[in-house]
Amino acid sequence: MKVLNKNFIDKRGYILDILYNESFNHATLIHSNPKSIRGNHYHKKTTQITFILSGEVEYYFKIKKSKIKKFILIKNSFLITKPHEIHAYKFIKKTKMLILSKGLRGGKDYEKDTYRKKII
Repeated sequence: MKVLNKNFIDKRGYILDILYNESFNHATLIHSNPKSIRGNHYHKKTTQITFILSGEVEYYFKIKKSKIKKFILIKNSFLITKPHEIHAYKFIKKTKMLILSKGLRGGKDYEKDTYRKKII
């Protein structure tokens, strides 16, 4: 996980580069209420980039036979979920997050690379 620094600040506000020199296939805006859970799955081919716009969420993940690990994500937190990483989100506060995907995750392809595996 990485918390991003502002690239440029002046009296008008600030500019924050979320990604630089990256490409992706799909962008999703997700609104979630406190105590809700999303995810509990993994992807065989898709990489997901998560950016927290507002709120607070617990991010759980597991790689292969490792133990389940957890991070707290807050506004401007950024992380990359690689293929085969089981992941889930548990929302602490009302949260808005942006998910950018490299691979099949949008529209009619939404479930084509999703494999359910409950970790929370």
